[in-house]
Amino acid sequence: MAPSLSPLPGSFGRSDLEATGFVGWQTWGELRANELVAVPRDPAAYVVYRTSASESDFLTVNPGGHHKGQDPTVSVGELKANWVSDTHVVYIGKADVATRRLKDFAAFGAGRPVGHKGGRYIWQLADSDDLLVAWHAISWEELARYYEKRLLAHFADLHNGSRPFANLTG
Repeated sequence: MAPSLSPLPGSFGRSDLEATGFVGWQTWGELRANELVAVPRDPAAYVVYRTSASESDFLTVNPGGHHKGQDPTVSVGELKANWVSDTHVVYIGKADVATRRLKDFAAFGAGRPVGHKGGRYIWQLADSDDLLVAWHAISWEELARYYEKRLLAHFADLHNGSRPFANLTG
């Protein structure tokens, strides 16, 4: 018998994400201040969510960490080319240990030289401090990577084949 999988959200709006098990909804600042105490150590998928679905203003310099001396900044033109209209989710990620992965992601965004290039475009959003992070701990028989891939494929199905703004690979 095949393992049962968590259902996918009907849309990537907050209420549909919550209905399928996404919780947390904290800003990066709140996560850092609370030392990620609410984030599970379990495998999880997570989303980075903007409360507005309108196009963001973009920063010309990425404040993210320069891991191994590499500047994470990309041009505003590249950011605009990657923008996905009419959605709140700007990134979908996975973690085998959610606290560790999100801690690295938050540290990178705070300018520390941490090896977390995934999602680096979100730090060039002018409203990156207001982004919300929600997670769904995986309590069924599926690897975090496979759940992330299902979420990304579902997002693409709903958005004309596009990945979320800051997902550069799928």
